[in-house]
Amino acid sequence: MDTTRAAAALARPTRLPGEVRGAMYAHQARSAPRPLIEESWERVSRTGIDPDHDFRAGLLPRGEVELRRETSPLRHVLPVLREGLVSVADASHHIVLIADDDGRALWREGSAPVLRRADESGIEVGSDWREDVAGTNGVGTPAVVRRPVQVVACEHQVRALSVWTCAGAPITDPRDGRLIGVVDVSGPLETMHPATLAWVDSVAKLAEARLREMHQTSLERLRAVAAPVLARLGGRAAVVDRDGWTAAVSGMPYVNRIPLPKSPAPGRRWLPSIGLCSLEPLTGGWLVRPDEEPVPRGATRIVLDLAQPRRWSVTVSGCAGSWSHELSPRHAELLYLLALHRTGRSAAGLAEDVFGDRARTVTVRAEMSRVRRYLGGFLEHRPYRFSEDAEVEALLPDDPRDLLPYSTAPAVTAARTSVRAV
Repeated sequence: MDTTRAAAALARPTRLPGEVRGAMYAHQARSAPRPLIEESWERVSRTGIDPDHDFRAGLLPRGEVELRRETSPLRHVLPVLREGLVSVADASHHIVLIADDDGRALWREGSAPVLRRADESGIEVGSDWREDVAGTNGVGTPAVVRRPVQVVACEHQVRALSVWTCAGAPITDPRDGRLIGVVDVSGPLETMHPATLAWVDSVAKLAEARLREMHQTSLERLRAVAAPVLARLGGRAAVVDRDGWTAAVSGMPYVNRIPLPKSPAPGRRWLPSIGLCSLEPLTGGWLVRPDEEPVPRGATRIVLDLAQPRRWSVTVSGCAGSWSHELSPRHAELLYLLALHRTGRSAAGLAEDVFGDRARTVTVRAEMSRVRRYLGGFLEHRPYRFSEDAEVEALLPDDPRDLLPYSTAPAVTAARTSVRAV
């Protein structure tokens, strides 16, 4: 496991960093880097980052930092992160860095002496830790690969960071898997413990559990509002929160989520899988009342946007208007494969494409069921495919190697090595 190799790297700090640095810049093979680090180096090498460049320019103004703090979902879990990390970090001469989904450091706490050293290295509030800006690091790299990562000393590409060892873990929205930030613990190499990565990851998962609990609580409050409203209505209706998550339904099947327009407003709107609806505001959400008219079909254009390194979406445009939905990493993989294979893929075929195991059809069917909740009639099954009357376009990165860079799906990793376009 990569975490085992990271622990081994920490256990032999006097030898590995120099070897890794030499292997990285002189392309020698005396001590091969860990696969996860090597893949990061390969991504960053395509950006042309100079190991000696000063990445510290471009700090966010204080006002922008405050605005991001006020709007970030991370603000709800700061007590969890602080309780789980800060006191230990302070005692062990580490610092805690909490960054948003754009890689910007919004909070920084920890040992005062180490904070002073961090200032010298540019580890400041408002700094930019995206991998294509600061190279391989404990914030930007976990954001790309969507898993915990430990970057040991000279595994950083930027030389100014080689005195630090960092352990970072992504924090995702438990409702849909969307990245909302990264938490990182950094310190001098000699103070880091092999278990630091597991510790940081466990606190990140506690934060996600807290977000899940808060979401359920808010839905319970909305159900109390919905009960009397639905009781006096006839016909089909649903009450959803501001993000479309379902609190209650009447006269229609229950689904976890009804995707809403990006900026919902009262009136008649077309929603995927339901059709024309009337939206009425409620305290904490919306009342959705489907019309009896059929869902518009034909002349539909579906654009799958995979061009960005960390954010992917699907946009559907038709005679009733257009809407977009942000994709989780797994759904981005599945829709890419369906765009690649317009004639369709069986559950076993998708299981082989995604997991390298044709037997994992149950997992594939469960994920495709979730996809159909927002794409509805635009997806067919047996085999799974986009509907024949839809025009499908996939927007891919200019460099095939940047396609879904976090993905380990065999079909996606194979596509990164080719120039095949959809």
